[in-house]
Amino acid sequence: MSFFPGSDAHSVPTEVKAPSPFLLMLEARAPWEYAALWLSSPWLRELPRGDGHPVLVFPGLGANDLSTYPLRNLLAVLGYTPYPWNFGFNFGPRPGVLRGCAELTRELRDKHGQPVSLIGWSLGGVYAREVAKLAPEATRCVVTLGTPFAGPPKANHAWRVYEFLSGQKIDAPHELRDQIHIAPPVPTTSVYSRSDGVVAWPCSLNEDGPLTENIEVFASHVGLGLNPLALTAVADRLTQDPARWRKFDRPGALAWLVKHGPARPA
Repeated sequence: MSFFPGSDAHSVPTEVKAPSPFLLMLEARAPWEYAALWLSSPWLRELPRGDGHPVLVFPGLGANDLSTYPLRNLLAVLGYTPYPWNFGFNFGPRPGVLRGCAELTRELRDKHGQPVSLIGWSLGGVYAREVAKLAPEATRCVVTLGTPFAGPPKANHAWRVYEFLSGQKIDAPHELRDQIHIAPPVPTTSVYSRSDGVVAWPCSLNEDGPLTENIEVFASHVGLGLNPLALTAVADRLTQDPARWRKFDRPGALAWLVKHGPARPA
């Protein structure tokens, strides 16, 4: 997740606080979301087939590529060509990692002859967004899962963990500070949950724009990358042709479970 001080106060109030202790306790449901993933596997395998284009997946804070294996496995089953980020554990903005990820994205674009979709879970979503800004010509779209890129840097329950793992103060000057809230110049989707117990959900909202959207699902923060509803939204977004990209519209039985539109904090 992103813990760099943002400058998007006009869309996310500065008084936004970390989720309540009750929501934090609800993060214990993550194992059930993992179980739901396996139980829903037959249904997930019937989602629209992919076109084989490459997809680069970024793990969250303190996690490595093992955490994104279920997501990448589903993408492979659906016909995409998923890749891990291959930079070990995500301990924050270490020197050279962001540009290394941009170079990897360009290499995958050259290898496959088509742009790469970028998916980031929590802090991994910051990498996905920033890589898309560094290499827009090599990026097809960006999808983030529970990634806070706006609002106050301490509107979460993990900023102390970030400081411990990264060795950086959360409010220290950083090159990403003034740009982190700005969406990349490619189709960009934020999948978020109001019941997120780690990150305040208003901090995961894109500003309204022709290439931005927010999709709400019911999920924990720790389980977002395993949640069947979140993965349904991800799969739907990957099928979009960038040249004719349209915002998420899921009619029918999922309409009350997967929400979309310009959500804004009350």
